[in-house]
Amino acid sequence: MARKGANSPTRGRKLRSTGTKARAHIGRADEPRAELEKKLDARTRELAEARTQLAEARGHLSEALERQTATSEVLQVISSSPNQLEPVFRTILVNATRICDANFGNLYLRDEQGFRIAEAHNTPPAFVEDRKRAPYRPSPNNAFGRMERTKSVVHVADLAAEQAYIEGDPGAVTAVELGGVRTNLLVPMLKGGELIGGLAIYRQEVRPFNEKQIELVTNFARQAVIAIENTRLLNELRESLQQQTATADVLKVISRSTFDLQVVLDTLVESAAQLCRADWVAIRLARDGVYHHLASYGFPPNHVEYMRNHPLRPDRTSIVGRVVLEGRSIHIPDVQGDLELTLTQASGVARTRTALGVPMLREGNPIGVLVLARAMVEPFADKQIELVTTFADQAVIAIENARLLNELRESLQQQTATADVLKVISRSTFDLQTVLNTLVESAARLCEADHAAICRPKGDAYVYVASRGYPREYDEYMSAHPLVPSPRSVLGRAVLERRVVQVADVEAEPNYALAEPQKLVGFRTVLGVPLMREGTPIGVVMLSRNTVRPFTDQQVELVTTFADQAVIAIENVRLFEEVEARTRELAQSVEELQALGEVSQAVNSTLDLQTVLATIVAKAVQLSNTDSGVIYVFDELDQTLRVRATYGLSDELVAAIRGQPAGASDALRRAIQDRQPLEIADIRDEPPSPVREIAMRAGFRARLVVPLVGTERVVGALVIRRKQPGEFPKGTIHLLQTFAAQSVLAIQNARLFREIEDKSRQLAEASERKSQFLASMSHELRTPLNAIIGLTEMMVTNAARFCTEKALEPLRRVNAAGTHLLSLINEVLDLSKIEAGKLELNPERVNLARLIDEVVGTAGQLAEKNQNRLTVETQENVGSLTADSLRLKQILLNLLSNACKFTKEGEIALRVRKVADGRGWVELAVADSGIGMTAEQQAKLFQDFTQADSLTARRYGGTGLGLAIARKLARMMGGDVTVTSEPGKGSVFTVRLPCGTTH
Repeated sequence: MARKGANSPTRGRKLRSTGTKARAHIGRADEPRAELEKKLDARTRELAEARTQLAEARGHLSEALERQTATSEVLQVISSSPNQLEPVFRTILVNATRICDANFGNLYLRDEQGFRIAEAHNTPPAFVEDRKRAPYRPSPNNAFGRMERTKSVVHVADLAAEQAYIEGDPGAVTAVELGGVRTNLLVPMLKGGELIGGLAIYRQEVRPFNEKQIELVTNFARQAVIAIENTRLLNELRESLQQQTATADVLKVISRSTFDLQVVLDTLVESAAQLCRADWVAIRLARDGVYHHLASYGFPPNHVEYMRNHPLRPDRTSIVGRVVLEGRSIHIPDVQGDLELTLTQASGVARTRTALGVPMLREGNPIGVLVLARAMVEPFADKQIELVTTFADQAVIAIENARLLNELRESLQQQTATADVLKVISRSTFDLQTVLNTLVESAARLCEADHAAICRPKGDAYVYVASRGYPREYDEYMSAHPLVPSPRSVLGRAVLERRVVQVADVEAEPNYALAEPQKLVGFRTVLGVPLMREGTPIGVVMLSRNTVRPFTDQQVELVTTFADQAVIAIENVRLFEEVEARTRELAQSVEELQALGEVSQAVNSTLDLQTVLATIVAKAVQLSNTDSGVIYVFDELDQTLRVRATYGLSDELVAAIRGQPAGASDALRRAIQDRQPLEIADIRDEPPSPVREIAMRAGFRARLVVPLVGTERVVGALVIRRKQPGEFPKGTIHLLQTFAAQSVLAIQNARLFREIEDKSRQLAEASERKSQFLASMSHELRTPLNAIIGLTEMMVTNAARFCTEKALEPLRRVNAAGTHLLSLINEVLDLSKIEAGKLELNPERVNLARLIDEVVGTAGQLAEKNQNRLTVETQENVGSLTADSLRLKQILLNLLSNACKFTKEGEIALRVRKVADGRGWVELAVADSGIGMTAEQQAKLFQDFTQADSLTARRYGGTGLGLAIARKLARMMGGDVTVTSEPGKGSVFTVRLPCGTTH
């Protein structure tokens, strides 16, 4: 034991403790008993407090452990039930009421309408029923209202003592009276600062909750928010996957059922109903301005039948009509609150409460509506509306695919039928009946018509020329009663209005008149398409059905194509017949043209009228298939008709005709007077005459008189005789009129030739006389003028000698006038020589510098007369040119003289330069700053005896010959004279001559 005690620390400590206590006990033995008892009581109290603190610590530890366990349990439920909120809410309430020692608890979720109980635990049934009856909308002053307003914890120690309860607030009253609530705790459920619900626990006694309990419930509220958010995200993910799957399934059905639209739409409405939790779904499609039932899901059979028989019009009484009118999705949370929406029964469901309509848009236009409905008030979520919009788009795709496929199929059928008809047309170009039969057969088959026909005009009525499907009685009736176009029949309207006419139901048409044939066949829907050629109807294609089922636009278009092909076939046959007739006419025309060519050649190749007329009458008789002919020509000398050519007549008959006065024939006189052909079918009907008797003995019976009509009068007549009685064909008369015109042309040519010969002889004589006159007059005038000019010059020069100083001015005027008159005579003589071609040039090498000096020396005095300044601008080394120097001086002096005359106190320039323009040229330009000229004046400037205008002639004088002669001389030397001018700015006359030798 000693060894054990020595080796045990514990043991040693205990001994020391015992020893200490012993010494204390021994030391306190002397203390009074009362003091000891006091100390003992104090120690006892300390021990009790220590035990109490230990118990509290153990309680706190237990509570913390319990709270952690509850939190862990809630988190475990959240993780194990990610898409279920009820187990999470239930676990939260169970733990909250148990740990916080509450009698019961509720978990509320908040939406636009108020608070709804999502879960309750141990709550009195009456209180639960009251809260579930309708969303709870708390007043601002009660506990719920304060939590909603402040979004913070609300702790009520005694609800019965609250002002809200005292004032009778319904929420407070029902909580106290139905739930027995006294103390309650409300903790807000916040997501991103937004109140989405509340967690409430209640005690049925006045006993407030402590801080730790409040903190625990607050933590539970956060966990509830986490669970709600997790569930929302998971549901959204699941919905998104379901929507994507459904969309993929619909697209798969669309791709697999391209030829079966109904399968696609049935799948679509079923998917929409399942994914959007709709009780009823329907699709309505537009046709003829109304919306017909096409597919549905969830409706009883009687409602489906009702929707099929009652298409909807676009108005505000139905959700379909409203969607169409507004062109957008329409969502009605409760249809009973929409007074305009009265056709819920027409939608197929009388119990509809929530409705959604989404337009099916093609290029912005509604072609249908997708409608979803629920039997209870439960608005569709945004994502559901978005999904339905996607389904609507897919429905449009499916409808478009089906439409395009049907159009392609119909187009292929129509193209095939058209190709077949065209093949028949090409193979049966001359067999119209085969083509028309093929057309009516194809039209009836492709347009699903019970009867088809093509009608063509015959007189004022239309008859059937090809038909299909009509009974024999109807054909017999229509043969006996052809249709006269009137507004009371489809055929008549198509002909009169020149357009396609369709009557959906002839029995409902008040103006339809064909009751009898309609009864024989029983047709109800009738279509009439006119056969139009250049805007004129030449027939009608008729189609009819025994049921009221109008033809579609595509079918009408196809029948219109067939009508065009019928027109082509009819035209082909007509043109073929016309070509055959034209061919015959062409052969005849060729012969006529050959004959006319020979006649024209005779007319143009000789002026011998007798030869030409003999050719004309021979060809006329030959081509008209007659036997003889005579051409009479009017003799201007004795004003009678004389025989100028005959063909096919005996000498006896020719002599008789020549011996008879032309006026004695009544037929000839009447034809000339009327200027129209006159035919006698049988000359035996005429009065007796020697010519008629001789003609009848020769066997002639018919006669045709064609007057030769000139531009002003009748110049003769062509008479054709035939041994066969009867009228002449119109073509023969027209042909003979052509020969008559050729005869007129030959006669006029001969007359004109004689007139031209006479005029030419007269002109030659006049020209000769004019030349003789000018030659003699020039000699007679120039001799005295030269004497006058010489004498006046001598008297002016020697005025002192002859004592004529006082008469100097008159003498100078006489001298100037004589000089001017001599210049005029010379100009007239020059013009006469130029026109007669007798003016001869003397070309020589002319030194331009020397020539210019001489010209300027002469023109200087003219410039000074009107105080003008004359300048010369000459290019260096202008050299020389080959020309008639005298005539070149004449040209330049004329131009400088004009410039000096029409310019006062201005400038006149003579510019000389060489120009290289393919060959060597010299340009001599006279420029002035005078009065200038208009374009109209310049146009007639170089005409003989013409000046700018009468006012200029009176003011400045002149004959108008100088410029005309200048240009003629320049052109004789291989050049020209041109002018540029503007009024008030002067003129520039340019002489352009070649540098080389002229001939």
